Amino acid sequence: MIGYEKGLLKLRGLISSRTNLLLEIGGFALLLVIWYLLTAGEDPILRKAILPGPRDTFAAFFELIRENELIRNVLHSIGLNLAGYIEAILLAIIFGFLIGLFPLFRGLFQRQVDALRFVPLTAVTGIFIVWFGLGVGMKVHFLAFGIFIYLLPVVVQRLDEVSDVYLKTVYTLGATNWQTIKSVFIPHVMSKLIGDIRVLTAISWTYIIIAEMLGNEGGIGALIWRVGVRQGRMDKLFALLVIIIIIGAFQDKIFNMLDRYFFPHKYQTQPDYGTTKKASTFQVFLAYIWQTLFYVLLAIYLLLILNEYTGLITNEKILGHYFGGTAPVVNLVVIATAAYIGYEFIKKRKK
Repeated sequence: MIGYEKGLLKLRGLISSRTNLLLEIGGFALLLVIWYLLTAGEDPILRKAILPGPRDTFAAFFELIRENELIRNVLHSIGLNLAGYIEAILLAIIFGFLIGLFPLFRGLFQRQVDALRFVPLTAVTGIFIVWFGLGVGMKVHFLAFGIFIYLLPVVVQRLDEVSDVYLKTVYTLGATNWQTIKSVFIPHVMSKLIGDIRVLTAISWTYIIIAEMLGNEGGIGALIWRVGVRQGRMDKLFALLVIIIIIGAFQDKIFNMLDRYFFPHKYQTQPDYGTTKKASTFQVFLAYIWQTLFYVLLAIYLLLILNEYTGLITNEKILGHYFGGTAPVVNLVVIATAAYIGYEFIKKRKK
């Protein structure tokens, strides 16, 4: 039976989830200590103009909330990120399947798709400004383009990775082209693509910062330009960078949860014949906390959506104020999520 390795330095050794969590906390604490030591004292190793200390950075959070509408700017950036991702994913899947499955489209556009990856995105900002202006639409399309040019070749590659044995099996069973796409290509591509999207999440924040520096629509990128570059407030700049890291960590966690929910077969383990690995008490508790928090936040957001159109809570359109022009996209995603959860609940009750 495969068990957890006691040696933490053993090559590819396994550790329990509790030990892994303790190591993560320890690593974070170690970085804080190193950060503090580099910036402590009257004559620190690194001056505040280069690297502000943890205390100054922490205090800058409250200054950003009081003076720079931090929450509104953060939600504005999250809305841009979500809207850009939805547009990019839809376009990449549509065009990726056309190019990856049909020789006609592959012959026409394969070379152009490969060449798109070499386009420097900072050089095309002027083109997007001419096409779409300086509003939210330009920033969403620019972000979508930045994700699309990397995601499209990945979709084609994932289609090429489908094993011939699955195709021969469905052909033997008499499947049509659409049945083959639905039962073989789509499940395979989507189970792999969600991991690729997780990787691109980090890259997308670079494009958001570039887009938000243009115009005056707000967002973390606009804040970084204003307080970090123009005002020279390094403490606020590092505070904003920490916020981006935290948001990215939450996004990564959400993608991981979605991956486990829609593609559980990727995480099934068989430590011994006839047995399956059971989740620990800690894992069950942590999953319960995440699930409860998710449902609470979903319910609160649905109330805010209702308030947007009825004024049930307040006459002010809260979501429109915080998310700006991307509020309809965010609302649509939340409503679709709630509808799917309701559909799954009803389906389970009927069984």
